[in-house]
Amino acid sequence: MNFDKEVDARGLNCPLPILRAKKALSEMKTGDVLRVLATDPGSVKDFQAFARQTGNELLQQGETVDRAFEFFLKRK
Repeated sequence: MNFDKEVDARGLNCPLPILRAKKALSEMKTGDVLRVLATDPGSVKDFQAFARQTGNELLQQGETVDRAFEFFLKRK
């Protein structure tokens, strides 16, 4: 998937991946796509809740080959 910006939050624990994503999204334009990489297992539920609460769209989530969690968020 194409994206406009990336946040590498691997090795960071909750709530840092969400906080870094929130900061990055605030600097982006409406419709831009942010890719976030994280290793915290809690980030899966965190990003689902974050998308619901903020109105940003969680386009896709999954795992990379190196077992990191990958999220694609579309800026509202």
